[in-house]
Amino acid sequence: MTELLPLMSYCFVMSVTPGPNNVMLATTGANFGYRGALPVILGIQVGIFVQTMLMCVGLGSVLIAYPMTQQLMRIAGALYLMFLAWKLAAASVAGSSAPRAVSFAQAVLFQALNPKSWLKAVTMASVFMPSQSNMLASALLLSVIGTVVGMPCNTMWALFGVSIRNVLKAPRNQRIFNLVMGAILLVLSVMFLR
Repeated sequence: MTELLPLMSYCFVMSVTPGPNNVMLATTGANFGYRGALPVILGIQVGIFVQTMLMCVGLGSVLIAYPMTQQLMRIAGALYLMFLAWKLAAASVAGSSAPRAVSFAQAVLFQALNPKSWLKAVTMASVFMPSQSNMLASALLLSVIGTVVGMPCNTMWALFGVSIRNVLKAPRNQRIFNLVMGAILLVLSVMFLR
């Protein structure tokens, strides 16, 4: 695979830039610490790994053949992001009614509605998948590279959240943080609808 550096660069840019997963990780790290964010990090990586595998072994051609399916997935993803933005902005500050951290399974399933994850998987399959090779081995290689590059990027976002935890001990600061993160998710959801 002669495209290793461009592939890894693409995976890095898609994994490290702000998006729904990274907003979720920063928020989870800030509210629940690194231990609370670890299932989310792992869930995101498993979800994207599965997405990439599916795209590389042929689901991408289904989306190309039926563009309405991709459009519906994009709308559903954007609506779900709006719902998450509302939940995050309305989240109570730490106390007896504090929200629970996102679970591993929820993070995996979230990838099915995350437009940025779909874009990453479709691009990896359409741009970086070698045409003259064993399809399953190449799909596995692309998926593993995406995970190896993505895991530290996601960890960085969770640790960013952890690093600002002390600032968020004050209920007012936590409320402002949740509102800002909710607003960021809302802006991302609107951008996905364009």
